Amino acid sequence: MATPHEPKQDRSRATRQRLLEATIDCLAEKGWAAATVSVVAERAGVSRGAAQHHFPTREDLITAALTYMFDTRTDQAVTAAVTESGPARTEAVVAGLVESYTSPLFKAALQVWTHAAADPALRERIAPLEARFGRGAHRRAVEALGVDDSDPVTHHLVQATLDLARGLGLADVLTDDSARRKQIVHQWAGTLHDALEARR
Repeated sequence: MATPHEPKQDRSRATRQRLLEATIDCLAEKGWAAATVSVVAERAGVSRGAAQHHFPTREDLITAALTYMFDTRTDQAVTAAVTESGPARTEAVVAGLVESYTSPLFKAALQVWTHAAADPALRERIAPLEARFGRGAHRRAVEALGVDDSDPVTHHLVQATLDLARGLGLADVLTDDSARRKQIVHQWAGTLHDALEARR
């Protein structure tokens, strides 16, 4: 049976999720300076007081938003690949990883990382998150590719794929780089597949 507290808890969770998603959208579209608690609250359709109830400071809001989005969206990036096999699976994984670095999430994270580079207090909060995100992305890539990460060469091949994906994401920030990116993904996926198969 439902308790009297459940509807309120559900509303609270929904409010929190709207705030987190609005934060990512504001960062990606308007940048760090515009992503204030007031702007995010308005975009999420909640009062500033409600926003501050969930996240007392702007830094709390932004770090929580990045954590939430990385945990949910990076899982989605490589999930589709597991239905494929052989070279098609490798290419689907590479394409999924690259897509995760060309998404609004990456553009939002880039705004935060850039600001954190000049703000020691924010950098102290963001650096451990970025390291955790990197480890998580590597783990998901290994699982999706179905490879043995204890092999040093395999480990470096997977990391090189993530570094390539990040670089392609940076190239897409100012201009639409999709046509060139598609060719690079296809070429690298073939090279990666052959190299990983040689390590099996």
